[in-house]
Amino acid sequence: MELFHDPKIDWLGKKWYFLGFSLIFSTAGLLSIFFWHHLPLDVDFRGGTVVRVKFASHPDADRIRSAIDTAGLKDARIQEPYGPAANNEVLITLSLTATSQSAIDQGRAGIVTALSRHYSRQSDQDQNRLDLDNVSGSALAAWLQQNDPEHLGNTADAQTRYQSQADAVLHFRDAEHSGILDSVDSLRGVVDPAVLTALQQNSWLSGFSVRSVEIVGAQVGKVLQHQAELATLYSLAGMLVYLWFRFELIYGVAAVVACFHDTIITVGAFSLSNQEISLTVIAAILTLIGYSMNDTIVVFDRIRENLRLSRREPLADLVNRSINQTLSRTVLTSGLTFLTVLSLFLFGGEVLRGFSFALVVGILIGTYSSIAVAAPMLVAYQDWRARRGKAAALPAAKKARV
Repeated sequence: MELFHDPKIDWLGKKWYFLGFSLIFSTAGLLSIFFWHHLPLDVDFRGGTVVRVKFASHPDADRIRSAIDTAGLKDARIQEPYGPAANNEVLITLSLTATSQSAIDQGRAGIVTALSRHYSRQSDQDQNRLDLDNVSGSALAAWLQQNDPEHLGNTADAQTRYQSQADAVLHFRDAEHSGILDSVDSLRGVVDPAVLTALQQNSWLSGFSVRSVEIVGAQVGKVLQHQAELATLYSLAGMLVYLWFRFELIYGVAAVVACFHDTIITVGAFSLSNQEISLTVIAAILTLIGYSMNDTIVVFDRIRENLRLSRREPLADLVNRSINQTLSRTVLTSGLTFLTVLSLFLFGGEVLRGFSFALVVGILIGTYSSIAVAAPMLVAYQDWRARRGKAAALPAAKKARV
């Protein structure tokens, strides 16, 4: 399918505009990385405790942040919304990096205390009452056995009975109401009347529930960060060797410089927008490196083929013609891929936000760099050799054997 019939765009004539565009965005990204937002690394790399909290109504991120700061939990990060907006969930990342069970309990307790006192406006009376939205099964069973609303006494049967009542409450809360109760009265028919009465008198609902707590150790985060850097560098080095073998060293250098240019601008976009870089973002960056390299190879292959057919033609004109000849293919493949990842970015939800954002930026920049960065480098290299009195070193494609 051909979108453009014999286009005659002078791409090389606009190389200084392309250079200015690349310098502006690369410099802005580097300044943000080194001086402004730095690299906003996800908990996967920097380590920490991730607490997923569900709210009964739409959460107020500013109030949550204020409550956490007031409670003394410093350097906390809040991701809101997490998942579909209707779930009313947020991710709260703390700097706690210990990986023991006590650290997990500490992270949970810190968030519950902070939100209860400074977000849900816990009263002095509520401090001595059960929070049914966050109480554990064992804690609820122990409380029931201590208060003994059914007057069963301190027996094994009482312990079994109250444990089953506590399990019924947690199943009703977590399995049927997504972790948050509408009211204590909603437990009518779930527990015995005496237990319900005790809960009505001695419990309250905070309106939020800690759904999960996960911890990534600082050492693990550093290892993952180091491995992500090595994966990116190894991919660039491998492609340089392949293009050196497949074409010529200058082709490989030009393609790797274009990919490095794409990576800098994409990572800089994350820093400028202050979006966290996670393992899925690294996967997206490696994907776009391969995508950009493939697009560059298509242009290089056409340049090499045209060199075989038109040795006397000036290289700048030949490169322009080669880019124009592959323009329809570039627009079709890149355009359709871009529409796909754009849909993923708009409708994929928060979990895929970083991954899809990296691909949206990367595909645009990768397609641009194949035309505006890699190809002009070949011409600049030949001009440099010509000024030194050396012959052009760009090899042409060999004739196909019949």
